[in-house]
Amino acid sequence: MAQPNVIVFFTDQQRWDTAGVHDNPMGLTPNFDRLANNGTHFANTFTCQPVCAPARASLQTGLYATNAGVWRNGLGLSPDTMTLGHYFRDAGYSTGYIGKWHLYAGQREVTGRYGSKPTEPVPPEYRGGYDFWRGANLLEFVSDAYDMRLYDNDGIERSYPGYRVDAQTDLAIDFVSQNRAAPFFLFLSYLEPHHQNHTDAYTAPQGYAELYRDVWTPPDLQALTGSAPRQLPGYYGAIKRLDEALGRIVDATYSLGILDNTIIIYLSDHGCHFHTRIGFDKRSGHEASIRVPCMASGPGFERGGRVANLVSLVDIPPTLLDAAGIPVPDSMEGTSLVPLVSRRTDDWRDDIFVQISESSVGRAIRTRRWKYIVAAEQKQGFDSPADGAVEDADADTYIETDLYDLAYDPYELRNLAGATAYRAVADRLKERLLRRIREVEGASPRILNAPSVPSGQSIVFDHELDL
Repeated sequence: MAQPNVIVFFTDQQRWDTAGVHDNPMGLTPNFDRLANNGTHFANTFTCQPVCAPARASLQTGLYATNAGVWRNGLGLSPDTMTLGHYFRDAGYSTGYIGKWHLYAGQREVTGRYGSKPTEPVPPEYRGGYDFWRGANLLEFVSDAYDMRLYDNDGIERSYPGYRVDAQTDLAIDFVSQNRAAPFFLFLSYLEPHHQNHTDAYTAPQGYAELYRDVWTPPDLQALTGSAPRQLPGYYGAIKRLDEALGRIVDATYSLGILDNTIIIYLSDHGCHFHTRIGFDKRSGHEASIRVPCMASGPGFERGGRVANLVSLVDIPPTLLDAAGIPVPDSMEGTSLVPLVSRRTDDWRDDIFVQISESSVGRAIRTRRWKYIVAAEQKQGFDSPADGAVEDADADTYIETDLYDLAYDPYELRNLAGATAYRAVADRLKERLLRRIREVEGASPRILNAPSVPSGQSIVFDHELDL
């Protein structure tokens, strides 16, 4: 069989529990759910950095954010950094990028239409090796939900009619149609359901937010509230339209006779906690920030079923290369998921390592049962976006801030950090986190215990120490 085409359907700031396969009852994602059930559903997928630019750097390179050189927003990839665009182009693929980039940090600044001063347009050498380009470094500052603008290969701003998701999808279908005769790699990077910054609103298509006024609210948002009552209807409406766009992509590839030879992978850069954990929507180690929906369909992923293993964003680049028959470079820090899907291995890591920036310099480890988060005590930042971000990549000393038992508290409403009954659990997680920091960052920081607090009647039995 010919090399498969690959489409990365990439959303921004989408929680995992917006999908029907994760028991969301709102019917937002019938196309995602169908593809996940017929293909492969990576049911426990996590970002390795819960903020836009670092997560995108990891997804393009297969490196953790600190090693990609983009550990916070405002930093960019070096033009000599190898990305998915380079690897697929060098393997003979036609490559295309449509949408938000957020990986250029040069000095070419212009005033955005909707606030800020985005670095636009992205110079050719900073576009990650993609041949076809309809992109914007900071799409939220050069466009609005019904004022879609992108820059073309010549750096010329172009305007596209319709709702932003639909305009990007139109461009994607045209790219697929134009390149159907040869293998293609398309990275389709939507802004939605990310909020529109200048209004702090999640803008759904006309009439869609009204469909979700009486919404199912996840337990963490029920308990902690945040901005969810105001913002969740628009957020859900945008996700509904994204799922419809996914259906359009599937229909287009089917009508062109290439669906059976096209890999479609759907995932997001990070989640959204709606101002419940800190004064912004992400940048924390909680499930709402780090857990994302992910499925893959097409060659190599047919009838893969539900994969329960813990998957990191850094695993996606080697997976895509492996699935396309392209050698995976040793420099990548993730691991291909293809052997998991084909059941050729059951040797897989049992934790997820997360780097946290801007709100704090933090690190986290997530196992099947436990979540353990630390932060640099003197480098904890803003409670609101206006306070500015912490810029350091790492720290010499961290202190425990959060511990959660996900078996009994999946929405992390009871912080056990410092609880005396859980000290043995925290100590084991501390050892594991320090090991992962050494492996990824080559550093050996200290982690200080959280101040002790009484545990009441809580008891941790010996068998529960098996993390």
